[in-house]
Amino acid sequence: MHMPQMGYDRAITVFSPDGRLFQVEYAREAVKRGATAIGVKTKEGVILLADRRVASKLLEVDTIEKIYKIDEHICAATSGLVADARALIDRARIEAQINRLTYDESINIKELVKKICDYKQQYTQYGGVRPFGVSLLIAGVDKEPHLYETDPSGALLEYKATATGAGRNVVMEYLEKEYREDISLEDAMIMAMVAMGKAIEGAVTPEGMELGIIRVEDRVFKQLSAEEMEPYAERANEDIKKELEK
Repeated sequence: MHMPQMGYDRAITVFSPDGRLFQVEYAREAVKRGATAIGVKTKEGVILLADRRVASKLLEVDTIEKIYKIDEHICAATSGLVADARALIDRARIEAQINRLTYDESINIKELVKKICDYKQQYTQYGGVRPFGVSLLIAGVDKEPHLYETDPSGALLEYKATATGAGRNVVMEYLEKEYREDISLEDAMIMAMVAMGKAIEGAVTPEGMELGIIRVEDRVFKQLSAEEMEPYAERANEDIKKELEK
């Protein structure tokens, strides 16, 4: 029976005649519409920065969560469908705890990322389910700092610095130009904020961002408050102003 072209486009994830999975490609589109998230890895540790500007002044800002603690030494930033992201974050937390209970040690970052990607991949292969419309940046420190990006297809890549969401292209262009292997963690924070400024096309505010950091020295996730971000945002805005004047 000949399936019309639109048939490959329906709710079931099947191959199109040219070998594409449209449902997975549509899930990637959902990610592209998501809030910008940026990750930077340095020798001193790793940071995640996410855009959490609010559309309404009636909103309680604390309910907008873009960076999540997975375990003491791992965090993730999400971009795409928020509810899908929460389901994956819950899964990641359970995997991290299973590892602690089974082996009495914290999970290896790559192991965790692979488990999440295996889970994502299952949702591209079976009928009656749809792919997760979310991309995760997973950052952490085990023997060394790591920064991974996961895709709705279940693919994973490790980066020195990367971005996902609406501003990805602009941010990647900036990071490729500015990133250095020997960058300090503080400079990485400022660089990420300048990149965020380019993505949102304007100045950044501490209230409009979420920043998570894991240092090599203690391997403990810490989320910075708006007050703690203030000095970095000020320095970033000076750089953003210079960039805009160019």
